[in-house]
Amino acid sequence: MVAGSVGMAWQGEGNAEAPDDTAARALLRQAGLRATRQRMALVDLLFGCGGRHVSVEGLHRELLGLGAPGSISCVYNSLRRFSEVGLVRRVPVYGATSYFDTKLDHHHHFYAEDEDHLMDVPMNAIALDDLPPPPLGYELVSVDVVVRVRRERSAKPVRPSFRSGEGAS
Repeated sequence: MVAGSVGMAWQGEGNAEAPDDTAARALLRQAGLRATRQRMALVDLLFGCGGRHVSVEGLHRELLGLGAPGSISCVYNSLRRFSEVGLVRRVPVYGATSYFDTKLDHHHHFYAEDEDHLMDVPMNAIALDDLPPPPLGYELVSVDVVVRVRRERSAKPVRPSFRSGEGAS
């Protein structure tokens, strides 16, 4: 597993620019994956600008925006493989969208329902005490907390103001 070395191997000390092909190939090789054009482009998008949360659909749009090849199913399969080898972590958010996180240390998330995106909860902000033991024959792997949030709604709904004769029927 390459989890501990992803950030350093990809970004280097203080390097904010996207890495070159050599770094992407080395990262994929270290993970035991073949360096296809699509995987190279995905690695560039995922690790070229620091930690991030991505959905399959959003990453696919970014990939197409670069002119890189790939169907949405190929993006999903690549993210699933990246997760299996420890390059990204799948974040369990209930619903149709799958999210993946490039930050591999154990942490919890806020999920903004109205904006459909994830944000990290500050470290040590959630304390989990007194967990029940797992059922017989099972072991505890991790506890992932997703705190659902939305933008505050104003007390009074904002209504559009119409000037004389505009928008009114």
